[in-house]
Amino acid sequence: MLQVNRSATAGRLRRLLFVTAGSLVAVGSATVAPASAYAQAAPLPLTLPSLQEPGRSGDHLTVTVRDAGDGHDGTYELYCHPGGGDHPDVADACAALDRGTRWGTDAFAPVPKDTLCTMQYGGPATAHVTGTWAGRPVDARYDRGDGCQIGRWDRLVPVLPDLGQAGQA
Repeated sequence: MLQVNRSATAGRLRRLLFVTAGSLVAVGSATVAPASAYAQAAPLPLTLPSLQEPGRSGDHLTVTVRDAGDGHDGTYELYCHPGGGDHPDVADACAALDRGTRWGTDAFAPVPKDTLCTMQYGGPATAHVTGTWAGRPVDARYDRGDGCQIGRWDRLVPVLPDLGQAGQA
């Protein structure tokens, strides 16, 4: 005959009920906390539209291109979500930025200092991108001085002009 220790079983059952009740209280309190409590705990990945510019989000970039040739030089305004500005290809530029944006990474980050890059020259073109993207400030400079810089530029096409093989020896 199997003997059951009722006091040990009752103790385990009490602990299980206590843990379950505590979990339910924690979940219940999380659902009634004001939204401001969450905003202070962790920043949201998206920004709310500015009250100063109705209908515009914080996704606004100023793109300045120099020495690219073939009519690519100039300064362009790019708005996304909703799209707008005088950039030559607003829809595709915004789509490329959306595809390249990942939580926790900087879509405009420079090439890491110790990266080995091919010694190729992509031409004298430079670009400067400033503004705000995904709620973060942007101040990025681009050139085509080596293989890594060319790849970094090309990942941002069509925000930056597609220069392909132009200027390479």
